[in-house]
Amino acid sequence: MENTLSLLRKDFAILVILGASNFLPIVGRWLMGERMATPVDFGWKWLDRRPILGPHKTWRGLLLAIVGAGICSNLVGIGAMTGVKLAALSMGGDLLSSFIKRRKGLRSGTSAPLIDQGLESILPLAILRTELYLTWMEVFLLTGLFILFDIILSPILYKLGVRRNPH
Repeated sequence: MENTLSLLRKDFAILVILGASNFLPIVGRWLMGERMATPVDFGWKWLDRRPILGPHKTWRGLLLAIVGAGICSNLVGIGAMTGVKLAALSMGGDLLSSFIKRRKGLRSGTSAPLIDQGLESILPLAILRTELYLTWMEVFLLTGLFILFDIILSPILYKLGVRRNPH
């Protein structure tokens, strides 16, 4: 029983860190508007003449995600560097999903179920699996929970005026 409780605490802490790294850029935009919102791709276009990532992926968001997750993970006992790596990989997955969506001709803010949430959760969990002492079953379970929480919370945050889109 003690071992199961310990696993649940660790898995919950990982979900909190993933959630924080994905929520902090939204909070940053909500609080700061367009200040310090330089796009990661600097507005450049790819070979297909579409934006590389789009205007919603900013250096401010990346910085808030990585620093915030480092602080958060230290508070929940996982260690700041692990949180920094988790957030950096999560944001890498988020940037990859934006790149894929732009190549498919989807505008910034357009929903792409599973691509949006899937890459930003499974990528860091799979890469850091051994460091986080996760089984593959936990990786898939946490990815599923992350996707579910995002699908449930996004419309609520939109109605509260925190998110731009309900997805």
